[in-house]
Amino acid sequence: MRDALEQFLTELAAQRRASPHTLAAYRRDIARVLDLAGGPGRPVAAAAWTRELLERALRDLYRTGHAASSAARALAAWRSYTRFCVRRGLLATDGARGLPFPRRARRLPRTLPQVDLTRALDGLAGEDPASLRDRALLELAYSAGLRLSELTGLNRGDVDRAGGLLRVRGKGRRERVVPAGRAALGALDRYLAAAGRTAGRADEPVFLTPRRGRLSGRTVQRVVRRRLGEVAGGLGVTPHALRHSFASHLLDGGADLRAIQELLGHRSLTSTQIYTHVSGSRLRRAYQQAHPRA
Repeated sequence: MRDALEQFLTELAAQRRASPHTLAAYRRDIARVLDLAGGPGRPVAAAAWTRELLERALRDLYRTGHAASSAARALAAWRSYTRFCVRRGLLATDGARGLPFPRRARRLPRTLPQVDLTRALDGLAGEDPASLRDRALLELAYSAGLRLSELTGLNRGDVDRAGGLLRVRGKGRRERVVPAGRAALGALDRYLAAAGRTAGRADEPVFLTPRRGRLSGRTVQRVVRRRLGEVAGGLGVTPHALRHSFASHLLDGGADLRAIQELLGHRSLTSTQIYTHVSGSRLRRAYQQAHPRA
């Protein structure tokens, strides 16, 4: 079963174009069950992969305090791996079929107030390369609604400065083209000029460390906390809050939900609809404009 796990992950990367993050999570979730069946790192026979084993593994997740979202992801990994083993003839039956997914609480996305966020971005000072880099990455993340991995993965060839567009590689390595605003592109120009990078190869990362390596996600997280902490009222802020704010502020401004779905790179409109619960000002405006007794 451990050999089958390696084959499964190889197929997942090749056919479904799963990200390294997804592959690592699936490996961890499936290995947890294999370790439960045969001991850490020891061989596991196919006959040991049963529904009872999976139910036991699920109970262990709950008992050790894992969130419902973590349990749901693990169960998705087990079900996908089980189907793979059935297709390969390693398992005769799909013991994972019908295992119930845990009920997950619906959490509303965290957004930043539009006025406060705009004031914070406009107030970012400093003409040194690090300050200009921070301003550019924050402006670009908010202007285009980028995920953290999309922001750090941006290359010079992905920026169409004349057209004001970015080519973004999202989940499942799916590409989309999104617009970037004048403020973000202007901040990017100033950063590149200060760093002496007005020209560069198409595959060169847009955002670099002082040692000219690609900027890591952890560094971006630190930048967001340091530069925008006051906007969040001391509650902590993540790069994804800029993406949530992007979508919510577009909705407040009257943008169509389908257009926001395309800009965010959501496969399903269901993922985008959560912002209708966040955008209270949009609901109030719609009520005031449409109800005869508003």
